[in-house]
Amino acid sequence: MPKHAKLLVVERIMPARMEPSPDHRALAWSDLNMLVLLEGRERTEAEFRALLASSGFKAARILPAALGFSVIECLPC
Repeated sequence: MPKHAKLLVVERIMPARMEPSPDHRALAWSDLNMLVLLEGRERTEAEFRALLASSGFKAARILPAALGFSVIECLPC
């Protein structure tokens, strides 16, 4: 991948600490559904950064998007 290329990841980002709010409950249900149905899970910002680093990328920016999703702009290291 060229050094000037960007990878865009569109995902929900779990908060580092859950609060008793409707948004956080929805994220918890989404996480549970991903675990049961897809053997996946939602990740925190720190987990995304670690995953990207292990793949040779770094998160340059995280921008909020619609419906609780975020766009993670990733650059090759």
